[in-house]
Amino acid sequence: MTLYPIEAGNFKLDGGAMFGVVPKSLWSRTNPADNNNLIDIGARCLLIEEGNQLTLIDNGLGDKQSDKFFSHYHRWGDFSIDSSLKKLGFHRDDITDVFLTHLHFDHCGGSIQWNKDRTGYEPAFKNAKFWTNKNHWDWAIKPNPREKASFLKENLLPMEESGQLHFLDRDKGSHFYKHLNFGVLFVDGHTEKQMIPHITYQDKTLVFMADLLPTVGHIPLPYVMGYDTRPLLTLGEKEAFLEKAADEGFYLFLEHDAHHEIITVKRTEKGVRLDQTYTFNQLFNS
Repeated sequence: MTLYPIEAGNFKLDGGAMFGVVPKSLWSRTNPADNNNLIDIGARCLLIEEGNQLTLIDNGLGDKQSDKFFSHYHRWGDFSIDSSLKKLGFHRDDITDVFLTHLHFDHCGGSIQWNKDRTGYEPAFKNAKFWTNKNHWDWAIKPNPREKASFLKENLLPMEESGQLHFLDRDKGSHFYKHLNFGVLFVDGHTEKQMIPHITYQDKTLVFMADLLPTVGHIPLPYVMGYDTRPLLTLGEKEAFLEKAADEGFYLFLEHDAHHEIITVKRTEKGVRLDQTYTFNQLFNS
């Protein structure tokens, strides 16, 4: 098995929304904001090559939305799914599986694209199975008012209509549980049944953090996003995970931190805190 980080494109979000009740004077120490109070956000995905299976975890915002839509997210940099795959000698048609941690637009928007004449939508990965879970799917297609702006029908319904949508069965195991090196933690604080992949690679446990831990700045327990639907539940889920990560030496792959790829954490008198930061190449290709 071989892993590759895939940069799907950077954007910006409001710092206050990203840190909820935490004052700017505190969160800006780790996540400095520009004059519009916007902070840098990444869309760092993960590609898993194992035999004939090529799995992409999440895929960023995509590019099918209107200029008005993207004006709210201030995309920056030159990263894209296609350019990242091309550097590795892959094409999106090579992808056999797309594993979606959850269905908010910044995690699954790249799943669907316009068709050639822009009269409708089609899967952007024509040979792939799209993986979510039934509980989260039902939550997403009938969204609550809080998350309605994050669950976009044009990202979701074409997956179902294509016949490429599949549900991971958390009780009976599934396609992804056939290998002991891939496990999934289900968490509910950010959204219903978000999936956090744990991958054993080169004798290390690499955890794809999605929105359980968006950036380095979110390590302290009260630093919870304003986007989370159940912030008190996030507190408990994050505390339990970070304590286990510190005790067992997990390597945390940060999807949304534009400036830090992988970190480890440690226990301190103030609680779990940052230990080390790594680039992917430092950790796995040195």
